[in-house]
Amino acid sequence: MQEKKLKAVLFDLDGVVFDTEPQYTIFWGMICRQYHPEHPGLEHEIKGSTLTQIYDRWFSGPLESERAEVTRRLDAYEESMHYDYIDGFEALIANLHAHGVKTAVVTSSNIPKMESVYRYQPSFQTLFDAILTSEDFARSKPDPDCYLRAAKRFEVAPEECIVFEDSFNGLRSGRAAGMKVVGVSTTNSAEAIAPYSDIQVGDYLNINYATLITLL
Repeated sequence: MQEKKLKAVLFDLDGVVFDTEPQYTIFWGMICRQYHPEHPGLEHEIKGSTLTQIYDRWFSGPLESERAEVTRRLDAYEESMHYDYIDGFEALIANLHAHGVKTAVVTSSNIPKMESVYRYQPSFQTLFDAILTSEDFARSKPDPDCYLRAAKRFEVAPEECIVFEDSFNGLRSGRAAGMKVVGVSTTNSAEAIAPYSDIQVGDYLNINYATLITLL
């Protein structure tokens, strides 16, 4: 039997590359208290949802006209956010590249958001062989479309890829794509994401190529 090889590692962005979820909780807390005061704690329920999913569920009907204003405020907020790497992330990327593994960001974030990331972290783009954003996908997570497109970009099979995700939608997306999944417990607890992932990590200090290759 031919030995399986790890050819690509695919990372979600928020909560996976950057520990930005606490900042988004602050933003959506303000928005939810303004538009849905009848639903305390809604900002925690919508974690891991795409903007489209949030709008479809919570800004339909009379609130549909408010979407443009919320988007404007979100864009402004993201311009001032901090984008700090989760501990050990850059070392993991270097280790993967040293073993010839391709790396990609696969995110539901849009290009304007990514421009804010590039300004805050000028070397960000040099860490990855590809960056796929919401503009590259036909369907959002939990659909596997985004991860399958990333595998196709690298001309590798899904079973040769590993996905890093923190949200339930993202974890389901990686699984549906037929890839091994590492759950990052920045947004949800390790216990909560365990049923949707093969292993769980809180940061990248104790994970490397040798660890990941055992998942295949």
